[in-house]
Amino acid sequence: MKKSMSRKFRTVGVGGTFDELHKGHRVLLMKAFEVGESVIVGMSSDGFARMMDKPHLTAAYPQRLGELKSFLEEHGLLQRAEIIPISDAYGGVLLSKGPIEALIVSRETEPTAVKINEKREETGLTPLQIVVIDMIPSENHSPISTTRIRRGEIDREGHLLKR
Repeated sequence: MKKSMSRKFRTVGVGGTFDELHKGHRVLLMKAFEVGESVIVGMSSDGFARMMDKPHLTAAYPQRLGELKSFLEEHGLLQRAEIIPISDAYGGVLLSKGPIEALIVSRETEPTAVKINEKREETGLTPLQIVVIDMIPSENHSPISTTRIRRGEIDREGHLLKR
């Protein structure tokens, strides 16, 4: 039997809108729980989701929260998670001297993590470790995204939908 390895960080942060919780979101979340003992999940508030000017409607926060909690519960991870609403791209980690040691981001959101660290350094805070995962490709090799799902191009697993 393999001895369980200790996780690299005590607390990590991961953020997103988590609308149409898809394979890309799930891989990102699983990576966070793989490297962090506890995970602070920042989920976009309804107001922040509207400000992002997405090309589609976004499910309401309670619906997204329910889906996220169900996923974490299914994988026995809910007790290691703290889910908080975020109202900007920085999710409160900018000025926080709190417990977060690392940010788990996709290649697409890595620039935001870099900006967070620049601003943290400007204010005398320690930069956070950044763990980057690649975007998860769909069947036709374009990244899985909520926008593509909402357009009816792919399903949540990245399978192409027949038109």
